[in-house]
Amino acid sequence: MTHKVIHPDGWLPAKGYANGMLAKDGTLHIGGQIGWDGNKEFVSDDFIGQMRQALMNIRAIVESAGGRVEDVTRLTWFVTDKGEYVAAQRAVGEAYREVFGKHFPAMSMLVVAGLVEDRAKVEIEATAHLG
Repeated sequence: MTHKVIHPDGWLPAKGYANGMLAKDGTLHIGGQIGWDGNKEFVSDDFIGQMRQALMNIRAIVESAGGRVEDVTRLTWFVTDKGEYVAAQRAVGEAYREVFGKHFPAMSMLVVAGLVEDRAKVEIEATAHLG
């Protein structure tokens, strides 16, 4: 078996990258997800809305590969505004639990000068282990 591209049904094709790559050993690598939906339309211009959508995208990719959010073992967050993230801690937690429940994989967060999509305030990549 070669690596398998994971792309949720109904999503527009990815530009230059795969949404998910499932390796032979069941490791699912998920490229950075931002706050747009399967039609590549931003759902919000606020941090919480974009964060929630990015996590929902990760969940959709994991589920398309036959997994569950509990299979996610790592999340790496890239945020453009540390102050906005820190000021919204309560809302961050609430939105996170809406999508991932009480599952908390290993996480890292980096503050970056910008993301490829100018409207994006957060990008999250993930690793999951299926099977």
